[in-house]
Amino acid sequence: MRTSPIWHPFTQHALAGEMLAVERGEGAYLHLTNGKRLLDAIASWWVVTHGHGHPAIRAAVQAQAEKLDQVIFAGFTHEPAENLARALIDLSPEGLTRVFYSDSGSTAVEVALKMALGYWHNRGASTRKRIVTMEHAYHGDTIGAMSVGARGVFNRAYEPLLFRVDTIPFPEQGDEQRTLDALAKLCSDAPDEIAALIVEPLVLGAGGMLMYGGGVLREMKRICEAHDVVFIADEVMTGWGRSGTLFACQQAGVAPDILCTAKGITGGFLPLSATLCQERFFAAHYSTDRSRTFFHSSSYAANPIACAAAYANARVWAEEPVQDRIAAIAAFHARRLPRLAEDGRFVNPRRTGTIAAIDLRIGDRGYLSDAGPRLYRHFIEHGVLLRPLGNTIYILPPYCVGDADLEEIYDVISSAPDVLGL
Repeated sequence: MRTSPIWHPFTQHALAGEMLAVERGEGAYLHLTNGKRLLDAIASWWVVTHGHGHPAIRAAVQAQAEKLDQVIFAGFTHEPAENLARALIDLSPEGLTRVFYSDSGSTAVEVALKMALGYWHNRGASTRKRIVTMEHAYHGDTIGAMSVGARGVFNRAYEPLLFRVDTIPFPEQGDEQRTLDALAKLCSDAPDEIAALIVEPLVLGAGGMLMYGGGVLREMKRICEAHDVVFIADEVMTGWGRSGTLFACQQAGVAPDILCTAKGITGGFLPLSATLCQERFFAAHYSTDRSRTFFHSSSYAANPIACAAAYANARVWAEEPVQDRIAAIAAFHARRLPRLAEDGRFVNPRRTGTIAAIDLRIGDRGYLSDAGPRLYRHFIEHGVLLRPLGNTIYILPPYCVGDADLEEIYDVISSAPDVLGL
């Protein structure tokens, strides 16, 4: 095979070796060109919900491709976008009335930040420009999204481009009040400066699958309401059932002011994202004064084929027992994860909905730990796609997996300490 000209994401090519060539996906499996198959235990970077190639979504993509492929979304609209917007509003937490389309989780976050800052600017409160985020957060790889994420190896080279944020500590179990006190103090000390809080509800994904309770999320929302601070829920990863409910905020009984969704929105078929907001954000930009326009766009915003896929995904949620499948995965985790944790070489088992995670008890625990790549290769050799975050091994499968699939995943994880000589 000729040397590929492709530069792959989050890949150190000097160490990675040859990329695995995938021929097709079916259900929970990826079929490689060499004849092997992989059990996709991380839903292909958290985007595939019902399984690869769901027939209803595939049919919707094929049908839409025959009618309208793409159209500028400034000054135009189309049926797939309109249908999807209404479905998103119906499915989302109460109070969200407007839908702004873009094309990735990062851009959904950029849109949310600009909505919040534009809202305060257009209301004459331009001093409200400080953003609060949580320790260990990850919100994407564009400049604004990196700025509100944790600083470290992911973005150290780009530090000159990033804007300053205020950070509250992650709510460690037993010390949650420290997080709430830090948020309340920021809001009280600078009532005319804090614009918004952005959080990943219940689960911090790339930060290490760190999990916290719904009570903390509710209290953070209450503090924001008390101080008139915009509450942004980044549901890019946690949305579409990953946390056990369609959106994690719903599980906690929280209605955010702005909600970001992407990844599973199309069931994993096509890139699309949406930022939903309360009516007041739209109203703050609604004016005969053109300078108050919301100045943001993506060239492929509301691509008709992607919207058709996402609307078909919403119909799958309405017409198939998706919640039962999610509950079955959660129940399997509840039974199997404690057995894995009986091995003292593992520590900190945790789960939320379809997500399960556990850490290896090793000294070098960061993202650049050699443990991650070594384990990744081991898992691939044994037919399972798992991509550890440093010393954290997590499972985030498509909802079509059965008990036998999950047992296979747990079995290969149980061999991880031996691979590292622990």
